[in-house]
Amino acid sequence: MGRPVSSIVGVAESALGTVSNETPLRMMASATLDALEEAGLKLADVDAIFTAGLPTWSPALEVADYLGLQPRHVNSSDVGGSSFEFHVAAADAAIAAGLCSVAVITYAATPRQDRAVPPLIREEPPYTVRNAFERPTGLFGPDIGPYALAADRYVHEFGVSATELAEVAVAARKWANLNPKAFRHGEPLSIDDVLNSPMVTDPLHTRDCCLITDGGGAVVMTSTDRAAKLRKQPIQVAGYGEAISHGSISLCRDLVLTGARVSSAAAYEMAGLGPADMDVVQIYDSFTITVLLSLENLGFCGPGEAGAFVQGGRIRPGGAFPLNTSGGGLSYCHPGRFGIFLLIEAVRQLRAECGERQVPGCRTALAHGTGGNFSSAATVLLTNEATGA
Repeated sequence: MGRPVSSIVGVAESALGTVSNETPLRMMASATLDALEEAGLKLADVDAIFTAGLPTWSPALEVADYLGLQPRHVNSSDVGGSSFEFHVAAADAAIAAGLCSVAVITYAATPRQDRAVPPLIREEPPYTVRNAFERPTGLFGPDIGPYALAADRYVHEFGVSATELAEVAVAARKWANLNPKAFRHGEPLSIDDVLNSPMVTDPLHTRDCCLITDGGGAVVMTSTDRAAKLRKQPIQVAGYGEAISHGSISLCRDLVLTGARVSSAAAYEMAGLGPADMDVVQIYDSFTITVLLSLENLGFCGPGEAGAFVQGGRIRPGGAFPLNTSGGGLSYCHPGRFGIFLLIEAVRQLRAECGERQVPGCRTALAHGTGGNFSSAATVLLTNEATGA
């Protein structure tokens, strides 16, 4: 099929940071209504729901019930933090196939309100790979253990320094200080602050790790033809790609080669674009190592080069490579699955709605999600109307 098929016509966040007396369903509803209002659409126009992360037997049906909808199409595929980039691909395909006309992608969680810090030992059957083969060795995951393994391997292979890792966190904070919605807005962070923060799992310090906040968001998609008649500038879905490399980290074939290689190659080919064409980049930053490995596997630099690539203010505000301009999961928000916020920020940059943190002349954007233990990868390329695509 030709490009573009679908466009994003509305995005919104719910309350972020530390909320009180809220539920994820109510926050998803709030974000959904705001995103529809932005697009000039009504709730009755929605005929497809995509969501993940609710601890219920069918998240999409739960959201549909809460919104009072009987959608023609639903999707609750959950592959961790990249689920919402997967949902963009699925919604695009569903719109192209005539399975739906207006799709809402939504997510919310309240781990900070609930004080529900992810437990080291998750409730899973004893026969899972993690319980059978990983936990007996002392490795608890997903979360920091598997990412620390990848970081340790990367340090061993390429000699990246703790200072180079820390630059990712410092740059994210610089962007967050331009974003009034960011959880760490107004709080300084230096390389020394990162290096002197407590070690969590060698070689990752506390400040190498994402936030734990409450929050939610919504993205509204429709056909490009319909989008042209709506209220907001449509942001076109130019290309996407997906990859699943493993579930448990013990089955990962190479700790420094991620699924981003496969997902980005497919996205670039679909869009007829390449890494050099991207004006702004939003990369899942669950940990600082996630960003370095993603930069290499997305084709922005070669193997072992990401540490040097991010130096010299390159990824900070005013630098040559605008990265995670919201402040990312490290400083903006992270309610468990950050992928939807990558899309929201990319859309706002393409509409030139980001105020102090706006990237001038932004015409193309890449949003790349990572899920699980570097298990899932999904890359979405977006363009605005200025491209003439």
